[in-house]
Amino acid sequence: MNRTVLLILGLLIILAAVVGVILLSQTGGGTPAATAEPAADTTPEVINTAATPEPEPETQIQVVIAVQEIRRGTIIDSTMVDTRNFDEDFEFATTFSSVEDVIGRVARTDIFREEIIVDSKVVDSRDVLAAEGSDAALLVPRDRVLIAVPMDRLTSIAYAIQPGDTVDIIISFLFVDVDPAFQSREPNAFTFINPIRNDDGTFSLGITEDAVVVEGRFDTRVVPNVGTVPVVVGPSEEPRPRLATQRTIQNARVIHVGDFPNNGVLFPTPTRRPADDATPQPAAARPAAAETAVPTEVVRPDIVALAVTPQEAVMITWFVEAGIPINFVLRSPTATSLAETDPVTLDYIMNRYRIALPELLPYTIEPAIRSIRQLDVGDRISLSDDGSNADE
Repeated sequence: MNRTVLLILGLLIILAAVVGVILLSQTGGGTPAATAEPAADTTPEVINTAATPEPEPETQIQVVIAVQEIRRGTIIDSTMVDTRNFDEDFEFATTFSSVEDVIGRVARTDIFREEIIVDSKVVDSRDVLAAEGSDAALLVPRDRVLIAVPMDRLTSIAYAIQPGDTVDIIISFLFVDVDPAFQSREPNAFTFINPIRNDDGTFSLGITEDAVVVEGRFDTRVVPNVGTVPVVVGPSEEPRPRLATQRTIQNARVIHVGDFPNNGVLFPTPTRRPADDATPQPAAARPAAAETAVPTEVVRPDIVALAVTPQEAVMITWFVEAGIPINFVLRSPTATSLAETDPVTLDYIMNRYRIALPELLPYTIEPAIRSIRQLDVGDRISLSDDGSNADE
């Protein structure tokens, strides 16, 4: 019994010694384990701080950009530009950092919306652009061309159209029948060919002195007591052309009305008056307005410059060369859609408005109605020297 107790005590002593050795090895020698705990707690904090450093702020610059499309030749104002922040890596050597640096300057080329404005895109004044083209070219959109079209009091909507308007073009055609081979107006002229007796007794066909030239077409008619006989049906008057009207080109922009200035300058550079001229004159020295006013005759423009697509410019040239009447219709500034229209002919109007053809009645009114009122506006523009197209 005593031996068993002694064995158990020995095992406990050995176990306690092993535990003590282990604790001493973990605390670095004779330092108690309790005093090592604060060092173990602070060590991870130092490691975590080194692994996740605070991010350094990125360097950005301020750059002037366009907030709307700026056309070539436009004087830039505060509503057209603004600033944006960009990373310093995107900096260009010729950018502007303040909108005041570009306000009042002139766009050297077209500048797109959200485009960064660089020094090569602007100039100090429009005078610099003179060597690069006319002032009129500055007003033409990049996908259009400029063409001049005749106009008069009627076609210009009583001279209502002004630069900046958009118009549609309505044209009218007069159609006539022509011979496909001769390309001449029908009806053709016919010459009767009679048989000619030759000296040897044979016959040949030829034109004799008593041949008759007629206009019309060969046909037959039934004559009472005679039967069917050949006839030539001819016109009682010149053939009447058939009128057709249709809207063609749409959304053509009016760039200028009337003639451009002789020197081509549309954007004159403002000049300051000398100080002496700026000094107001005494009331007695100023002439009365009634004495200096000279009445001048108002000269109405007879030509308009339109910005259209290249193909539309070719069409308009054909209209003018062919002497086709051209009418302009003014569009609302908010209307941009293209509308489909039907060609208008006499048959279209009769059907569209249900106009009935008058019947042949055994009575009528007196005096006979032989004409109706005609529109006469005067001051029509003729496309020929002799004015032959003025009333057509």
